[in-house]
Amino acid sequence: MNALELLLAGPVMPVIVVRDAACAVDLAKALTSGGIRTLEITLRTSAAFAAIRLIRDAVPDAIVGAGTVLNRAQWEQAVDAGAQFGVSPGLTSEVASAARSASLPFLPGVGTGTEAMRALDEGFAVQKLFPAEAIGGRALLKALYGPFPHLRFCPTGGINPESAPEYLALPNVVCVGGSWLVPDDAVESRDWSRITRLAQAAAAMRTFTAASHVAMDPPRQG
Repeated sequence: MNALELLLAGPVMPVIVVRDAACAVDLAKALTSGGIRTLEITLRTSAAFAAIRLIRDAVPDAIVGAGTVLNRAQWEQAVDAGAQFGVSPGLTSEVASAARSASLPFLPGVGTGTEAMRALDEGFAVQKLFPAEAIGGRALLKALYGPFPHLRFCPTGGINPESAPEYLALPNVVCVGGSWLVPDDAVESRDWSRITRLAQAAAAMRTFTAASHVAMDPPRQG
């Protein structure tokens, strides 16, 4: 699986902060039951690596990855835990090198045309636009499409169920990232049926076929 195929697996990639690894498997099952398979576990808590391993071992329908990857050590630890892809809020030469060495799909975060060009130079034609709403959102993506029609994006940051379909209608957007699928109160109360319903609504947002998102210049990396 390469980065483009990863994003084509579903229209919404939930951005998940796991505070208690004991709930990771039930949470992942609730999302996959609703049709959302690609799960980004952010490395913002001490439970993240354990959650990745538990989901990888117990939920075969899930494609579980690590988010908020900031350095080589984090990425290597995530890979050891079983991560199947990685996501970063930005891109440094160290992170780019580490991502290439793992041969797994990796989405570097970009916020400007210059950053998009640098990421492309590093071999990444599929990128994460972050923080999407704060830096121009749909207007920025429309502007980027002119000079970079071959790039594909997963915008993340400030996107909600109302704005997500508008992002997905753009020709350079393959999926969106969002935290609304895993509300803190639903996780704390173990309301898995609510999370499944949110996942079902998100899965229904797919508006394009795989053929419409074939990159003109596919990434050289995973």
